[in-house]
Amino acid sequence: MKWCRFEHKKEIYFGIFEDPFITKVIGTPFGNYELSDERYKLEDVKLDIPVVPSTFYAVGVNYINHVKKMAKIRGIEGIAPKSPDVGYRANNALIPHNETIIIPKDASENIQYEGELVVVIGKVAKNLDKNNVWDHIFGYTIGNDVSERNWQSNDRTLWRAKNTDSFKPMGPYIETDIDLNSLRTIIRINNEIKDDLKLMI
Repeated sequence: MKWCRFEHKKEIYFGIFEDPFITKVIGTPFGNYELSDERYKLEDVKLDIPVVPSTFYAVGVNYINHVKKMAKIRGIEGIAPKSPDVGYRANNALIPHNETIIIPKDASENIQYEGELVVVIGKVAKNLDKNNVWDHIFGYTIGNDVSERNWQSNDRTLWRAKNTDSFKPMGPYIETDIDLNSLRTIIRINNEIKDDLKLMI
């Protein structure tokens, strides 16, 4: 199933996309909902980010290709970390699919992109183990983790290096039924393929 959030007549709704229509949903996918009788074509609505997270974590250094690329830039050996590198991200940085990433005037040219698989948690999760974690995952979407690397190196925190407005494009859909073993993360800039990632750590 493909869930989305969309704008129609200045109102935001959840919907289910079945090509070529979006069916408007009454309620949310994270609680009670029902399908309405209203259906829209994609060209008649504006897709928004598919979810507004209450908490927004990011797991870094999670693609083998990316580990090797960053190691080469830094002149070090590319070794996968033994434990995940987890940090917070800010909602102000989120923008919908196909929106323009705005680079601040005081930023350097050292801007980098990172295609990411985004895991959408569907219910409260705490103290989970590997046996029950899957019960809490609602679905998956895609994102771009844009970084200003000079800021990242010089600032004490990632407040602007990764959390500047528009630095986190996400969506457009949340997929609830996918095979994680067959996923590919393809990064495009102005429709040109820049990276094709298959191997996650």
